[in-house]
Amino acid sequence: MDKFRMIFQFFQSNQESFMNGICGIMALASTQMYSAFDFNCPCLPHYNMVYGLGILLVPPFILFLLGFVLNNNISMLAEEWRRPQGQRGKDSAVLRYMFCSMAQRAMIAPAVWVSVTLLDGKCITCAFCTSVPVETLGNISHSLLSQGEIQRVLARIPCKEIYNGQELIANEVAVRYLRCISQALGWCFVLLMTTLAFLVRSLRPCFSQAAFLKSRYWSHYIDIERKLFDETCAEHARSFAKVCIQQFFEGMSTDLVAARCHLPRKAPEDVGEASKKLLGITDRGTMNMALKSWHRCKPPLHLHSPALPSGNGWAGEGQPSVHPSVPRRETAAYYSLV
Repeated sequence: MDKFRMIFQFFQSNQESFMNGICGIMALASTQMYSAFDFNCPCLPHYNMVYGLGILLVPPFILFLLGFVLNNNISMLAEEWRRPQGQRGKDSAVLRYMFCSMAQRAMIAPAVWVSVTLLDGKCITCAFCTSVPVETLGNISHSLLSQGEIQRVLARIPCKEIYNGQELIANEVAVRYLRCISQALGWCFVLLMTTLAFLVRSLRPCFSQAAFLKSRYWSHYIDIERKLFDETCAEHARSFAKVCIQQFFEGMSTDLVAARCHLPRKAPEDVGEASKKLLGITDRGTMNMALKSWHRCKPPLHLHSPALPSGNGWAGEGQPSVHPSVPRRETAAYYSLV
């Protein structure tokens, strides 16, 4: 249990770790889904290819979209992309970094599905069973069937219980031939995905490390800013509700006293701290205006603070001093007793 608790805490440490955990769970779920899936090839010409390629490509597309849906940053990316310019500019490099980061994570589960499907070989066997080279692997001269009849016989290769073309080509030979091709494609796909991941991870910092660091920093900043804004709004709503409820009960107490009802005296709850957290926003219209202003005119990313010391060259280097130093004048006063 301690190990699982440590793993769970690691996934909750930051947004990237959480999404990596979600993608890992989706990858495991894709393999379990494929193992539990009952694959039934229709064994009919012109339907086998549609069914086989559909099982190979449609579930990965659904898993890819599901990876985007489960990613919390998709709404943040859409909001940052569609928001007005306001007082803060939109950096296209940050938006590209966020989209590429989400796409890379969303591609894990589809890649696992395609790899498992190709290595298993059922989809390729069903889709391309009519393309088996009978001239090489079978006995085309043994039967006097037409081309259409040969296609119908070959379409039954995945269905061993109804296959009746052993004189044309052995079922085991055709299945083994197609499965070997499918496994070769699967291992090539795994090698390609691994190579691309290695190149992206290793070569990207070599060309644009500074731009990559800036994009990653501001991507994390947007995520943290959004979380802090939500927490601040929730805290303001709690304080607002607390003050409203307190005023409601105080009004009810006043009405009951006016009706000559004797109520037990109770010290009123101190709502001074809650009132301070309202920051002057004490009605619905003002709060709506503040929310609209945050969306339309986010404050610029510039903190107004005193100039930092530049003796070691890390702040204010090459810039004129904001507060020029003025020479101090000393005055001496003499007093005499008369």
